[in-house]
Amino acid sequence: MSSPAFRRAAPTLLASLSLGLMACAPATQPQASAPQPTAPAPAPATPTFVPVQPLSATRVTTFPSAAQVTDPARTYRAVLNTTKGPITLELYAKQAPVAVNNFVFLALNGFYDGTRFHRVIEGFMAQGGDPQSTDPALRARWGTGGPGYNFRAEVGNGLRFDRAGVLGMARAASLDSQGSQFFITLAPADFLSGGYTVFGQVVSGLDTLQRLTRTATPNGEVPIPGAQPDLIQSVQILVSR
Repeated sequence: MSSPAFRRAAPTLLASLSLGLMACAPATQPQASAPQPTAPAPAPATPTFVPVQPLSATRVTTFPSAAQVTDPARTYRAVLNTTKGPITLELYAKQAPVAVNNFVFLALNGFYDGTRFHRVIEGFMAQGGDPQSTDPALRARWGTGGPGYNFRAEVGNGLRFDRAGVLGMARAASLDSQGSQFFITLAPADFLSGGYTVFGQVVSGLDTLQRLTRTATPNGEVPIPGAQPDLIQSVQILVSR
């Protein structure tokens, strides 16, 4: 039996004990909120291309130099309209600004209109851009012509001839001998990397490129009898808005 003194103190002790238990109880942890899904980054806008107006109403084939007509901050494309169909090239204006400006300048003056892919070798490349190739009577000289000036190769841009469809500048032995002639690889040709300027890539019409008439054999580059080189009927330059 409890004493009267204990009974009088019991409410106070119980109250103290309850406070002590509350103090010793572990704190309630806040409920972790579920992670919110991250919104996907917006896809980069696809550039819109518009035609660049020609610089000349008639074909011009000789110049003292190429005037500056491109802006390396913009994206350029060239559509080669050939007898086998169109081939669209993206031009690398940032990595090879001199070669791209040269190509665009010549194209806008109609320089390439009516020229031929005069040298096409299976498993290697298709070469064009000689203004003499418009004239069948000059066939013995095809591959030796140019725009009347030369400029230096841009071989330090890190771009490579590592696939089919790579656009490069043709040249003679000297790095300073680039002019108007260009080539497009039909297969990887990485042995050319670091020695020739890469300034573009086929983005549409690779099948057209592969259908171009071969003009010489891969072994010894012997002319193929009866081969009629395909024409570049016109070149249209496009620029991003």
